[in-house]
Amino acid sequence: MPKPVNVRVTTMDAELEFAIQSVTTGKQLFEQVVKTVGLREVWYFGLQYMDNKGYLTWLKLEKKVLSQDVKRENPLQFMFRAKYFPEDVAEELIQDITRKLFFLQVKDGILSDNIYCPPETAVLLASYSVQAKFGDFSKETHKAGYLTTERLLPQRVLDQHKLSKEQWEERIQVWHEEHRGMLKEDAMLEYLKIAQDLEMYGVNYFDIKNKKGTELWLGVDALGLNIYEKDDKLTPKIGFPWSEIRNISFNDKKFIIKPIDKKAPDFVFYAPRLRINKRILQLCMGNHELYMQRRKPDSIEVQQMKAQAREEKHQRQLERAMLENEKKKRETIEREKEEMEREKREMMMRLSQFEEQARKAQRDLQEQLERARRLEEERRRVEDEAARLEAERQAALLAKEELARQAEDQAKSQEQLAAELAEYTAKIALLEEAKRAKEDEANEWQSRAMEVQEDLLKTREELQLVMTVPPPPAPAMLMMEDVQVEEGEHDDHEENMRTYSAELLVESIKDNRNEEERLTEAEKNERVQRQLMALSSELADARDDTKKTQNDILHMENMRAGRDKYKTLRQIRMGNTKQRIDEFEAL
Repeated sequence: MPKPVNVRVTTMDAELEFAIQSVTTGKQLFEQVVKTVGLREVWYFGLQYMDNKGYLTWLKLEKKVLSQDVKRENPLQFMFRAKYFPEDVAEELIQDITRKLFFLQVKDGILSDNIYCPPETAVLLASYSVQAKFGDFSKETHKAGYLTTERLLPQRVLDQHKLSKEQWEERIQVWHEEHRGMLKEDAMLEYLKIAQDLEMYGVNYFDIKNKKGTELWLGVDALGLNIYEKDDKLTPKIGFPWSEIRNISFNDKKFIIKPIDKKAPDFVFYAPRLRINKRILQLCMGNHELYMQRRKPDSIEVQQMKAQAREEKHQRQLERAMLENEKKKRETIEREKEEMEREKREMMMRLSQFEEQARKAQRDLQEQLERARRLEEERRRVEDEAARLEAERQAALLAKEELARQAEDQAKSQEQLAAELAEYTAKIALLEEAKRAKEDEANEWQSRAMEVQEDLLKTREELQLVMTVPPPPAPAMLMMEDVQVEEGEHDDHEENMRTYSAELLVESIKDNRNEEERLTEAEKNERVQRQLMALSSELADARDDTKKTQNDILHMENMRAGRDKYKTLRQIRMGNTKQRIDEFEAL
């Protein structure tokens, strides 16, 4: 039994290992890959490899893998990539895995500058890519520097602005916060809806010459064939939609396109190598088929896929709504818990204040009792003093009476008696004055003692009131259940084949050129328009105009002229097919 051959297939976000046999065809390998990644929209994708001459080539599905010019390595290396691009990602891409693969591939093309993207659009797209990776911004989770290791912007944009890495990250973080509530899958879709309006999105460029030998670019994309001047890949000069083409063929390096308009001559150009013409033919056939398919009713398979996608999206929305509801419930419980804790702290503080007031009232009561005691002692002392003075006054009166009697009895001389009488009278007057003073002082102390007694009674009433206030109720025990949220071409025969022709079927289709009426996402979406204007204004002050590239200059000229991808498309398709072919020959 032949020994199996190891194969490594690199997708945009994974490496897959397979073992194939010598008879395994490209289709069998391709089917293994799409089955592994869970992809059903297989018509956009292909397997790419580097051939023995260093050219990137698409694996032919109908031929054996080992019979093709794959560089012999162990394991054999292939890249799983989008070969054809949709016209409108929002309308055509059905599965989340399809959108993710396109998102990663387009993002890589923008960051490597293979797809030109103006600075303000690059920053806005970076914020969507951050939302697609990290989800909603959270101050607790996304600390400063969470974008440090992320590849966010094309090097060209970084070089053209006088901003540090930290300043770029701050700006992108601000716009990341703007996308709160957006699902990761929706962020990828929003990224693609803006990116698909970029002029170089989904275009395969080939070096060609017209009959005059003028070097030009041929652009092959989902909408048709476009001709570009050599120094401008952004603005095509002539365009041919797929609906105008009935036959494509090549003979060696000469490529011939036959229009449906029988009055128009053949559209002829020359490629530098035969293999280029083979690749152009393959891309033309594939893009033309998809172009026509989009303009027909969906197949049963596509209808089923869309129905399933709608159901899955609805289910995700329900799950997100439930998650948001549970999140809100948890936040409500947390808020209630915090509110109860706050109320508990306030009540404990009030209780502490009451206790402090009670202690202060107790101290005041003790002080007033002590003061009352001292006043009572002073009152008694004054009363004793007054009693002593009264006794002395009584004794003096008795002495006076005794002297009077003695005056009568002894018949002393009038002068001596008068003198003694005057002396005792004066003494009595002094004693009476002292008595009155002491009585006044006693009355004053009596009044002050009564005031203290009244204060004491009031203090006792206040203390009794404080001590009888019911204690604050203990906070209710918060019974919260744990909320658990669950967030899932080169064989010998073919090299000798130097001529090939393919008829492109053009059936009755609807809206065969409806792409010419399209609007960019910025024109349709006022929010995107405002964001781009704000970003342009933010970056203007930091821009270094000396580092503009040719594409920057061309883009600014298009902006000033009011041109965008679809307005240019309408312009370059004006006139009949013959006029445009004549214009191509004259370039």
